[in-house]
Amino acid sequence: MASNEKFLMKGNEALAEAAIQAGCHHFFGYPITPQTEVAAYMAKRMPKIGGTYLQAESEVAAINMVYGAASAGVRAMTSSSSPGVSLKTEGISYLAGADLPCLIINVQRGGPGLGGIQPSQADYWQATRAPGHGDLHVLVFAPSTIQEMVNMVFDAFELADTYRMPAMILADGMLGQMMEPISFPEHQVKQFDKFSWAACGHRGERKHNVINSLYLKPEQLEQVVVERFKRYAEVQEKHTQSEAYLTEDAELVVVAYGATSRIVRSAVNTAREKGIKVGLFRPKTVWPFPTKEIAQLADTTRQFLCVEMSMGQMVDDVRLAVNGKVPVSFFGHTGGIVPTPAEVLEQIEKLVGGNN
Repeated sequence: MASNEKFLMKGNEALAEAAIQAGCHHFFGYPITPQTEVAAYMAKRMPKIGGTYLQAESEVAAINMVYGAASAGVRAMTSSSSPGVSLKTEGISYLAGADLPCLIINVQRGGPGLGGIQPSQADYWQATRAPGHGDLHVLVFAPSTIQEMVNMVFDAFELADTYRMPAMILADGMLGQMMEPISFPEHQVKQFDKFSWAACGHRGERKHNVINSLYLKPEQLEQVVVERFKRYAEVQEKHTQSEAYLTEDAELVVVAYGATSRIVRSAVNTAREKGIKVGLFRPKTVWPFPTKEIAQLADTTRQFLCVEMSMGQMVDDVRLAVNGKVPVSFFGHTGGIVPTPAEVLEQIEKLVGGNN
């Protein structure tokens, strides 16, 4: 596929093709709505490129197969949706504990439990706070368009390899199922020296590499975790991504991510037409979270409104970043109900009206 060509693709299928073009030829997964097309696409494409597609017997098995493939130094990937990702969390923790790079796709659906199959953003806490047990983080990208999902897959693999940590694309059922024209970027797959750490055969040139997350001596485990958090600090400093839209003179800044930010942008445009000074701030990575950028906006705006497809999760991070400087309000729907531009506009008008 040439980079200057446009393709009309469903989000899930674009995710899969982007991963292949980013050098991922090993996919392990299990079907669950609304992400099954990722696996179905991989099932068709992988045999044609000499790759590996394996539908595991469960989500638990799939993530542990990713652990095995990543241990050998290849780019590996799995995808699922909310309850399926919950089953993968132990394996994600093992991957983080063994310093293994991989890509995890979460096309979120409503919960908790089996919930429903409609779009949701209620996995934010899981992705950013507890993607697995222990002291760990994973890179978490939050795309708002199909093109951005494609671009972020390339970024996710490279940063995962650079910092030897799992990465996640936090999408939702809306982005997974919609279709948009996209192009695949010109991209040279960066070669990393994995021979120094991967269990890929030593060729008599070095000692055996051991992939492990078990440290029985607490002092040793603490040292390993502290060193890992130094890498996390570098990620936070260098690779936080966000977008500000019409925030320069905004008296109210609406914070939203993913598909919800598209709805908010429409409401912001309508509010501007009515003379309301409102802007949109969109985190593109939710770990690392753009804390500094929001803190700077808190010095120039009068208040924030956080809009999510949940009962309110990212709003906690916004409030921490604002640190009490100005009020932070919340509006959202959950259970698979998508906020409308009219509803968001109504909230904007209420807040601005009460502020004048």
